[in-house]
Amino acid sequence: MSDSRRIYPNVLLGDGAVLEDFVVVGQPPRSQAPGQARTTIGAGSTIRSHTVIYAGNVIGDHFETGHGVLIREDNRIGRDVSIGSHSIIEHHVEIGDGVRVHSNTFIPEFSVLEPGCWIGPGVTFTNARYPRSPDVKSGLRGPVVKCNAKIGAGAVLLPGVTIGEDALVGAGAVVVADVPPGAVVVGNPARVVRFIHEIPAYAPDSKLEPLL
Repeated sequence: MSDSRRIYPNVLLGDGAVLEDFVVVGQPPRSQAPGQARTTIGAGSTIRSHTVIYAGNVIGDHFETGHGVLIREDNRIGRDVSIGSHSIIEHHVEIGDGVRVHSNTFIPEFSVLEPGCWIGPGVTFTNARYPRSPDVKSGLRGPVVKCNAKIGAGAVLLPGVTIGEDALVGAGAVVVADVPPGAVVVGNPARVVRFIHEIPAYAPDSKLEPLL
């Protein structure tokens, strides 16, 4: 039986990494030859079926994807990161340790996800303030999500916004401006309605699951 996977040259797989059927790793972008850029996937990782990972990615240990994930070139992804099914990570994205990205999420180039942040299903990041303008590529700025911030399902983050540490963005919110550390924002445009320390579920000794 032939191998349904495609592994390009110059791919380094850590010990125990599992690649399921129809996975592609090391896919070169149009500007590169196969194997020109090294691709590294850490030990103990699980890459599920129909995932495509482009060349030049450096990915830490215990990385996991769902099914049908697309990860473009030249990203830096930490250890213990999970990317849900059918999510897209564009190129030159930084993702810190312990980040969870749920399914059907879009994260464009030049976005930053700091360690421990949580991105709910169906979230959309944007990075072009004036799409199709003559100099649009020179002005691309992805959102920055600081450590342990949480983005609720279906939220939209506009180009260049910063979500502060421990902040919580409610489901369906449209974030048009920076969110202060620890703030809870909801609505369109998103507005501060409280702070995270006011929610009992986030108390240090709480055993409740937070509701978004």
